[in-house]
This record gives sequence, structure tokens and C-alpha cells, in this order.
Amino acid sequence: MVKWTQPAKRDLKKIHDYIAEDSKYYAKKVVQDIVSRSGSLNDLPETGRIVPELSEPNIRELIIYSYRLIYEIKEKKIEILTIVHGKRDFPKAYQETKW
Repeated sequence: MVKWTQPAKRDLKKIHDYIAEDSKYYAKKVVQDIVSRSGSLNDLPETGRIVPELSEPNIRELIIYSYRLIYEIKEKKIEILTIVHGKRDFPKAYQETKW
């Protein structure tokens, strides 16, 4: 089961709101694509690569458009931890989020 953490839900809303400033259509499409790709983790949890900055085999990422969807593989679920823009400094984003 894929579960979204509150920080990840906030990240998704921020992404939507930012894109919607220019295009509500693309904001909706990007969010739908991110949610859809996260759903595929139910069947293939190890699809994503190990997050290079963390080197922990259970914390992985999918690249979707220019975003890094960071998730953790747990015993009975997949937890979406955060979504970070690819150009953003990941260690700083990690410290700010504090999953």
C-alpha cells in the first residue's frame, strides 16, 4: 500500500499551485502523473534508484518530470516522504522536511 506523508502532500499541493499560476491544465496533469507513478510502487517498489545522498537501500526515488519523488520501502507499505525539484539542494530540503 502506498501512503503519502503530510509533508509529501504539502509538496504536491505546492507543485500544483506553482504550475497553476501559468496553467491549471498542466498543474492538474503533472499532479495526476505524479500520483499515478507513485501507485505503480505497489507492484514494483524497487523501481526507483537508491537516493545517492542517503545511500540507504530502503529510501529510493523516482524521477517524474523535473521532480524527485522520494519514498521509503517499509515492511508492509511504501511511504512517500517528499517531492523535491531536481534543481533544489536535496540535503537542505531533507533538513527542512524532517520526515
